[in-house]
Amino acid sequence: MAQPSSSSKPVVPLLKDELDIVIPTIRNLDFLEMWRPFFEPYHLIIVQDGDPNRTINVPEGFDYELYNRNDINRILGPKASCISVKDSACRCFGYMVSKKKYIYTIDDDCFVAKDPSGKDINALEQHIKNLLCPSTPFFFNTLYDPYREGADFVRGYPFSLREGAPTAVSHGLWLNIPDYDAPTQLVKPLERNTRYVDAVLTIPKGTLFPMCGMNLAFDRQLIGPAMYFGLMGDGQPIGRYDDMWAGWCVKVICDHLGLGVKTGLPYIWHSKASNPFVNLKKEYKGIFWQEEIIPFFQSATLSKECTSVQKKKKK
Repeated sequence: MAQPSSSSKPVVPLLKDELDIVIPTIRNLDFLEMWRPFFEPYHLIIVQDGDPNRTINVPEGFDYELYNRNDINRILGPKASCISVKDSACRCFGYMVSKKKYIYTIDDDCFVAKDPSGKDINALEQHIKNLLCPSTPFFFNTLYDPYREGADFVRGYPFSLREGAPTAVSHGLWLNIPDYDAPTQLVKPLERNTRYVDAVLTIPKGTLFPMCGMNLAFDRQLIGPAMYFGLMGDGQPIGRYDDMWAGWCVKVICDHLGLGVKTGLPYIWHSKASNPFVNLKKEYKGIFWQEEIIPFFQSATLSKECTSVQKKKKK
């Protein structure tokens, strides 16, 4: 006699109603088709850069809102100049109009990567797991993330610190095209990242890092106002440092507030390299500028009265 089949409950995507996906673009979003199994349940905020009169096609079935430069000018008025023109930093507008607690942002040349077993990587799911799991910024665990299955705190790790700290940022990585600067691109034009490192680690307190915005998630309530990608693009002297600026600001503030920043998994497949000669023209002044500005962030201190991203020291 056949056994009656048990009806399994449908799996509800993690943070379905608490997370927006922000995508800056200048082209049709055909790349979403490969992300459909992972992104379709979520709300997308698309920020169209470039010509606002051009129609951007979005595959059917996605829940999205789309903003172009005309919308930015209309909504922000005279303050619209704070949103970069002809630069992926325009994604900041998506962070601003979102009402959700969490943001995942991805570039439109980032495809679904595969893990060493050949399985498609659900990058969004891993980012969510990173954000919902504590960080360990105050003491380094040599097994990396002690909260992952199969790992724990090693001998000598202080018990008083094992509760961890809230995670504000999850910084993902890339297979295929690495996120290199123009000089490195020029001397290593054929280099590809084929190493899949199955690890997530917390960046220690007091340590800065180069934050790439193409595969990034963050807690908007904890750190959102600081996640401002610096003004780049048309009319600006420096390019390709927008996400770097945000990363330096965010890390200093996270260190001050006792929040964590994770890097490592998940990987995406970065499909194409940008032109290194064009990049060098954008980055040239920034290469010198970063050597001056990074020591500022390394020595920056904030008042104890600053207990959130918005609060500032009373005069």
